[in-house]
Amino acid sequence: MVVAPAQMQTLIKSLLKYFNKLNKITITYKKYKMINKIKLTAGLLLVTCAALAQKAQLNGNIKGLKDGEIVFYRLVNGAPKMDTVQTKDGQFTWSAELHEPQKISIMFPERYVEFFAEAKNMTLTGTAEELGKLQVKGSPLQDEADAYQKSLQDITDQENPLYQQYGKATAEEKKQIEEKISKFRDIKRERAAEYIKKYPSSFYSLSLVADRAMMGKYEDIQSLYAVLTAPMKNTMQGKALANRLDILKRSAIGTAMLNFSQADLDKKLVSFSSFKGKYVLVDFWASWCGPCRQENPNVLKEYNKYKDKNFTVLGISLDDNEDKWKKAIKDDAMPWTQVSDLKGFNNEVSSYYGIMGIPSTLLVDPNGVIIAKDLRGETLSEKLKELFDN
Repeated sequence: MVVAPAQMQTLIKSLLKYFNKLNKITITYKKYKMINKIKLTAGLLLVTCAALAQKAQLNGNIKGLKDGEIVFYRLVNGAPKMDTVQTKDGQFTWSAELHEPQKISIMFPERYVEFFAEAKNMTLTGTAEELGKLQVKGSPLQDEADAYQKSLQDITDQENPLYQQYGKATAEEKKQIEEKISKFRDIKRERAAEYIKKYPSSFYSLSLVADRAMMGKYEDIQSLYAVLTAPMKNTMQGKALANRLDILKRSAIGTAMLNFSQADLDKKLVSFSSFKGKYVLVDFWASWCGPCRQENPNVLKEYNKYKDKNFTVLGISLDDNEDKWKKAIKDDAMPWTQVSDLKGFNNEVSSYYGIMGIPSTLLVDPNGVIIAKDLRGETLSEKLKELFDN
């Protein structure tokens, strides 16, 4: 089991404080995803690289960028490191020693940006009004990433309007939008798989597999990992990805669920073995997770529909604030058993299963065997219909 080091936890807390200090608002879902991606990367790179490091340098020139600080996130032999860089008249310089190409995150006050850095002289240009369109030159790997993203333009052009429509849509319209987005997501996954098979010795292919491993299923990730060449598997990220697969294998379909025990709302220990004989939806969530809270009404609907048919839900909260946890349960009217060790993303069960983003679920059969993963929305409804309505 790969356990994130104390330094990584300090980094995540620092990032949370950083965003709150800059924006003085609740963390948005996009930032939440970014933080989880950072946490995943740290977990994926807990290995030591014996290769000699070489210098990478990035010279930035962003028109309209206010004077101040921006933060670069990178990894040094698997340990997270934050580099604070001063900006003046939109210009700045960042440099670091890299053992191999690496995805770097830059935290601006308004948003974060990722790019692939190599041991070369690189430039970053653009405007503060369009940080999402910054251009990196001097990194062949970033050129490859840009070309790949351009190849998906036909999909993203159709996807983006759907996200804009979603907020104002009715319940039925949201269902239709979700189905369309799901289809586009499947197409993207197919194209990524095709790319990895075509370029198995590419660092970018390796990165595509690593990104998929953030919330993917073991079976899917293993098949993609197997395509990569031996030199790619022997890199820092390749070795760390192998470790990640070992963790994902714990939630593979057909695997027995861990018989854990955690405290409920009354601080009484609840053991998973007490649910034997029932179908159980193990729901990883948190009070601060917007998508989780949005999904709760759907889970409640399915719970009420099948609770008399040998089905129940077990909530595992990734909260670290007991009062907020209890308030969310009350506000969302969730009647099923809820447990938490109040360790946030260090929850022992979620850590065991390598949960890097929520909401996330495991569906367990009466024999305690995992039969499905990450069901929510329409996919959850369809699976339960298959089990109980036929």
